[in-house]
Amino acid sequence: MSDYTWFEGIPFPAISYQREILEDIRNRFVVKEEDLLILTYPKSGTNWLIEIVCLIQTKGDSKWIQTVSIQDRSPWLETNRGYPALINKQGPRLITSHLPIHLFSKSFFSSKAKAIYLIRNPRDILLSGYFFWGNTNLVKNPGSLRTYFEWFLKGNVIYGSWFEHVCGWLSMREWDNFLVLYYEDMKKDTKGTIKKICDFLGKKLEPDELDLVLKYSSFQAMKENNMSNYSLVSEDIITNGFKLMRKGTTGDWKNHFTVAQAEAFDKVFQEKMAGFPPGMFPWE
Repeated sequence: MSDYTWFEGIPFPAISYQREILEDIRNRFVVKEEDLLILTYPKSGTNWLIEIVCLIQTKGDSKWIQTVSIQDRSPWLETNRGYPALINKQGPRLITSHLPIHLFSKSFFSSKAKAIYLIRNPRDILLSGYFFWGNTNLVKNPGSLRTYFEWFLKGNVIYGSWFEHVCGWLSMREWDNFLVLYYEDMKKDTKGTIKKICDFLGKKLEPDELDLVLKYSSFQAMKENNMSNYSLVSEDIITNGFKLMRKGTTGDWKNHFTVAQAEAFDKVFQEKMAGFPPGMFPWE
C-alpha cells in the first residue's frame, strides 16, 4: 500500500482514517469528566493496558473481556469505526488513542477526565512496528529493517515521531489526572502496576480480585482470547499471517540492531530527549 491519510504533516493509514474525523476530534469532540483515556504511541503495549483496565473495572470478572471485542470495549478515537461509536456512547467511556498531544481533543485539557499514558523503549517499538506493520496493508512496506530504522528515526512512520509524541504528552506528567506508566515496569512488576492504576482510578481490589486481573491479562490469556488478540480483524487489512502479539518481551531489539544502528539510535535519543532528568526512563 502506498498512500497515507496525511494530517498536519503526520501520516495515518489510509484505511479507517479520515481527515474530517481527525479535524473533528481536535475541535469538536467533547471529553467528559467521567471518561478514561488510554494514550500511547503505537506498539507500546496498548492492548495489554486496555485489558488490565477492563479487568480492574469488573474486579477480575472475565466475562466482559471474553464476550466483547477490545475495540468495542475501548474504541479507538481516531478511527472511522471508533469515532462514531464513542460519540453515541452513553455513560463513562473508555477511550483509546495514539494521537499526539497537539492533535488531541482540546476539551480534554480543561476537563477532569483521567488519562493513562503508557511509554515503552522506542527501540523495542521500532522492532515491534517493523514486524507488525509489515504483515498488514496499512502502511508502506519498508522491505528491510534498515529502511524502517531510518524512517523511524526521521518520524516518517504512522503517527509520526515517537520522540515528539512522548515529549508532547510528558508535558502533562505533573497533572493530577494524568498517570505515566512504563511498559518495562509493567513487565517487571505487573501486580505493582495494577495497584498503581487502581490508586489512580480510586478503585480497591481484594487480593483474590487482583489475582484474577493478573491471570486474565497475562500474555498467554490474551493470546488465547479472540476478543483481545485481533483475530477477528478482516482479511482485507491482514496480508500474511499477522500476529498482534508476537513476543511481548523487552530488549528484543538487541537481537536485531547492528552496533552502528544502536549507536545511531542512542545519539538521536540523547538529542531529542535532552530536556528530561537522567533516569527518567527505566531502560536507560
